[in-house]
Amino acid sequence: MVVIVDYGVGNLFSLVSSFSAIGQEAIASGDAEVIRKADKIILPGVGAFEDASKKLFESGLKEVLIEQVKLGKPLLGICLGMQMLFEKSYEYGEHKGLGLIKGEIRPIKEVIPADLKIPHIGWNALKFNKNRAKSELFKNINDGDFVYFVHSYYATNCDESVIATAEYGADLTASVQSGKVFGCQFHPEKSGKVGLEILRAFCQMEIK
Repeated sequence: MVVIVDYGVGNLFSLVSSFSAIGQEAIASGDAEVIRKADKIILPGVGAFEDASKKLFESGLKEVLIEQVKLGKPLLGICLGMQMLFEKSYEYGEHKGLGLIKGEIRPIKEVIPADLKIPHIGWNALKFNKNRAKSELFKNINDGDFVYFVHSYYATNCDESVIATAEYGADLTASVQSGKVFGCQFHPEKSGKVGLEILRAFCQMEIK
């Protein structure tokens, strides 16, 4: 069973619908015991990092997620959920993340040309990291496949975890992996067949 963490932030309905489309049971829950019974865990997120991290930490689910990762359960963070996997974010101040992946979150305006619109919204090609083996998250898709982004911040100082980038005036981190912890800056649930195949691959992963 896939559990989508419900902590008051994220488009839960579209995620549940995407899993249904690939024949996978998925439920949204903020109950720690339900999350502990999950085979796979999704951490969604939209909006501001400070607000989302505050809600997650105050819910008591931070400790549950870290506990489940230590047990070897696959965890996938999506969009802001991916950013929260990192050590900290510099979105309107400095805020702590879950610390499951080394690195930090910074504004894309620091690295992209001034004439490009922020937020970065649209379809961009994934470029797999050629310096490491193809991630199991991407086993059903190809280098160059397009996915859908909506973001103003990106993950940096995380080279050892990057499994894919996307070009938007600069090569921005599109996806990361550290052990069984995965992150997608893009929205698989809004990325058509390619996104569904990424979610399918995530569902097929085994616990360590």
